[in-house]
This record gives sequence, structure tokens and C-alpha cells, in this order.
Amino acid sequence: MTEAAVSEPHVLARVEGGLGRLTLNRPGALHALTRPMCEAMTDALLAWRDDPAVMSVLIDHAGERGFCAGGDIRMIAESGARDAVEARAFFHTEYRLNHLLFAYPKPVTVLVDGIVMGGGVGISEPAKVRVATERTTYAMPETGIGLFPDVGGGWFLPRLPGETGTWIALTGVRLKAADTVTLGIHTHFVASQRMAELKSALLASPQDPARVVSRFAEPAAAGPHVPHRKAIDRLFAHDRVEGILAALAADGSVWAIAQRDLLLTKSPQSLKVTLRQLREGRRLATFADNMVMEYRLGGRVVQTHDFQEGVRAVIVDKDNAPNWSPTTVEAVDDGAMAALFAPLPAGDEWTPLPGLGEG
Repeated sequence: MTEAAVSEPHVLARVEGGLGRLTLNRPGALHALTRPMCEAMTDALLAWRDDPAVMSVLIDHAGERGFCAGGDIRMIAESGARDAVEARAFFHTEYRLNHLLFAYPKPVTVLVDGIVMGGGVGISEPAKVRVATERTTYAMPETGIGLFPDVGGGWFLPRLPGETGTWIALTGVRLKAADTVTLGIHTHFVASQRMAELKSALLASPQDPARVVSRFAEPAAAGPHVPHRKAIDRLFAHDRVEGILAALAADGSVWAIAQRDLLLTKSPQSLKVTLRQLREGRRLATFADNMVMEYRLGGRVVQTHDFQEGVRAVIVDKDNAPNWSPTTVEAVDDGAMAALFAPLPAGDEWTPLPGLGEG
């Protein structure tokens, strides 16, 4: 590997014609986000926000392995095992980027060609135009590592049709483009072989990316989740995880039992945190309010046994045999849950970037 390749930045930011371009450039790590990457994207977006020469923004990625697999989980876990200061600093920066994208005054287009999970969802869901391909695999798998679907999950997931967001968040199910476009997670489907042509067209007409993408888009087929929509909306409507598990068991269908068995492999604590996060997020008035809630949770959850154990089992040792504590949702203490959601001291709360307001 050449010295130039080693020193190449993990985010390529440049203006081409009237298009501000952000390219994730850490393919060896599936573009997992670091704090410097979030800072680089934020700096570019702020510079372009009031620049009349920049008409819209395009976010894509280098290589073909995927868009973004999430955040730097190893760093977050190592920090959480200590004092969580570095983890909280990462969350604060990342959530400010998420909010900046949500409130951005110019059209943002994201090409989600490949894997998009966790932090990748956080930088793609706020965009006005979200393009999936046949290579897209979307998931919020956090309950499997003792975390929760942050980066705006508490805002976006409850606003998906019916209880599909609850199902996605609790099970960590992986969805392809047929499902994501049907649900509105992504706005358009474009074949991956047309990505280069689409980028050229966006460069030629940066002022109206939605119109450009619509010329390339194909109709989305009915996703595999569609036959189960009524069951999802009925069985995942409960406000306690115990109620969802009982409803799935009582239903007794092959699909329902498969969902129940899947939930029983997840962190009981994370299931409880996630369901409460989604129910509270559904009632919040602004995206910024949601990020305040998630920041409170993030700095605390990364210090819990289940997150440390989940990262060990799935990311470090890869034995996929986490020892959750407590082992059942019934044993998760409601008081401990309330403490995770409690306000931080006034000076420690998350705040948007100056001048962005609540949004």
C-alpha cells in the first residue's frame, strides 16, 4: 500500500459543479464512523449551508462492500469499560451531525448501495432522497449487542407504518430494498449498475435531485414483510416487552414463534430500553428532543454489563453466546430503566449545533 493510500482521509469532501459531495472512504472497516469522520462531514455541511454555489449535497461511499456498517463499536466499548468520556464525546458529535442533516436547508441525497446499519442509518435517514439498490441490506441490530437503536432511531422507527418500526428495532431483522422502499425507509430503488450514471446525472442537475433520481428509479416490489403486516401491527403494539412475547406465543403461527425465539436471544435490558425509547420517541415534538433522550441513554448504556458482554460475544470473541444479566425481561428492574432515561445535569445535556434551533 502506498503512503498516499495510507494517508487518504476517511471522508472525501469536495464541491463538483453545484454539488457538495461527501464520500465515506474507510472501506476496510465498512466505513464505520469515527468522531473525526463525523467532524469532517459536519464541517463540510456547515461550509456549504450558506454557499450559493452549492445547490444540493450527495453522500455516497467508496468501494462496493457497503455504505456504512455503524459506529466504531470497539472504541465505544473500550471507553464504556472505563469512564465513557470518549464514548459520550463521540455520541455528542455524531448526534449533532444527525441533527444537522435532519435540519439541513438544502436537498441531501444518499446512495445506500450495500450494508447500512446503525450509524449509517443515522446519516442516511435524515436525507430527503434515499436511494437503495438490490445490494442494500438495512438493519438496526443493536439489541443483539446490548445497545439500542440510536442515531435518531427513536424518531424515525416509530414513524414507520404501523408497528413495523417496533418489529425492526426489537428483532434487528435485516431488510432488503423491497422492504425498505415499501416501508419508506428509502425513497427510491435504483439498480446498482446505474449508480455511476446516476451520479453523473446528479452532477449535471444538482438543483433538483429528487427529479433526477426519479428518472432512474424502478417500482419497488412488495417486500417479504407485507404478508405479516397485520400480525406485526397487532403483536408488536404492546407497551411492555412481556406483552409482545406473550402475544407472539399465544398467536402460535410459525412466523410468530420465530419472532419470539429471535427476541429471546436479545439482551432483555436492551429490549426494554428500546421499546421505551420508541414509545417515548413517538410522543416527542422535535428531532432534537429525541437526540437529547438518546444521548442520556447512550452514555449510560455503554457502561452496562449487557453492552460490554454483547460486544465481547459478537465483535471481539465472536462466539455469539452472550451471557445477559438479567437473563429475562421480567427480571429487568423498572427503577434501573428509569435511571437510564433520567435527565443529565443541565450542563451535560446534548444540544444542537449553535444556530440550528430545535428542529
